[in-house]
Amino acid sequence: MTAYQAYKPLTFHDATPRFADGSDTPRAYLERCLETIASREPVVKAFTAINETGARAVADASTARWKSGKPLSPIDGMPVAIKDLLETRDMPTQMGCQAFKGNFPKRDNAAVWALRQAGAVILAKTVTAELGGSHPGPTTNPFDPARTPGGSSSGSAAAVGARMVPAAIGTQVGGSIIRPAAYCGNFALKPTQGGLNRGERQATSMSTHGPHAGCLEDMWQVAIEIANRAGGDRGHAGLVGPSTLPAATRPNRLIVLETEGWSIVDEATKAGFETVLKQLRDAGVTLIRRKDHPWVEALEQSIANGRAVCNGVTSWENRWYQRGIVDNDPAGVSERAKATLAKAEAMTPDDYRMALLARETAQHTHATLAPLADAAITLACPGPAPLWSGDVPGQPLAPRPTGDFVFNAPSSMLFAPVVTVPLMSVGGMPVGVQLMGQQHEDARITGLARWMTETLKPVVTPA
Repeated sequence: MTAYQAYKPLTFHDATPRFADGSDTPRAYLERCLETIASREPVVKAFTAINETGARAVADASTARWKSGKPLSPIDGMPVAIKDLLETRDMPTQMGCQAFKGNFPKRDNAAVWALRQAGAVILAKTVTAELGGSHPGPTTNPFDPARTPGGSSSGSAAAVGARMVPAAIGTQVGGSIIRPAAYCGNFALKPTQGGLNRGERQATSMSTHGPHAGCLEDMWQVAIEIANRAGGDRGHAGLVGPSTLPAATRPNRLIVLETEGWSIVDEATKAGFETVLKQLRDAGVTLIRRKDHPWVEALEQSIANGRAVCNGVTSWENRWYQRGIVDNDPAGVSERAKATLAKAEAMTPDDYRMALLARETAQHTHATLAPLADAAITLACPGPAPLWSGDVPGQPLAPRPTGDFVFNAPSSMLFAPVVTVPLMSVGGMPVGVQLMGQQHEDARITGLARWMTETLKPVVTPA
């Protein structure tokens, strides 16, 4: 049995009844997390900062509230880690970039503020790929240190997968929540665009915040507690839904998306995914593929260049911001990031307009499919996390050291909500399956994901 097959995720929601009856406390729960961190962090390397003193004080206050029967929310006392792109008043925000070393704004991101208002224990900052891009930090995969944990939310995914915290906040522009969650065996929500208030992180039109967690209950609870306090982005209604995990709902029809990633999926991963689909058919779910309906084929064609669309939009929107960083501190930015900037600076306004047009066309096509099915299902990554030992001096830079976001680009460009479910194991490593809904159907697809986790058996496939 591999480490992942023996894995039992760390959860929080099932500890709160013990907080209420006094048989456990948030402080004791935090101490168990700190013990795991002491054991695993030297290899996993998920964190850039840990505020043990502050966390203990917050956990003690939470313990008193639970004892008096007055918790602030169901996540009161939950240790949460925050991706180091988001500002925290008590820990530096260095964005995985040498140019930001020592950066300490001493203010909270909107989502961090909301979590504190709900009583959560903001324990640590997690490693991000440089500036949220593709240049990796030191974090390793919690189930095989020779492999990447994914990116750019590397530390958030690995911290949850290593059972060091029950939940962590990640961010995504192309695939930075969903792919690392898939590689690290987590549940994760990439909300409808604008669903959770990004605070200061408003620079790009496809950036989103979302939780990684060891279970759906904790994933949803973290998201809805943020939304109920900080709302969504400016001009957006924000995430809406029930105050606790949505009820399990069996889908009647699901669209099976191949995306442009299907051709690079290994045979073992394809076989595992087909086994998942067979279980769905056996449970009475109708599956609709591109050959079955012209609308599905139209959607497949509209997202067939998803990686390029996401890269084009985001590169253009980041170019001035990143040019300023490079000009101010040329040595503080990686060669990989500089190469990305050079491609962005070769773009024209018409290149950006064409990417926006492709995105808008795909969104219209996706909306047209709403009556056809309850959601779409596809892989969350092309296979197990790839091996990564670092760039080789004198050799070209690896194009995607944190893995390929090809299966994540569609939901990003569609502004669609996605829930990733750890339903598969290939060669002893986790591989996620994702459900994608129409915009603002975050609660609905979470209910579908709950039904899947309660109904389908995890699929184990040898490499």
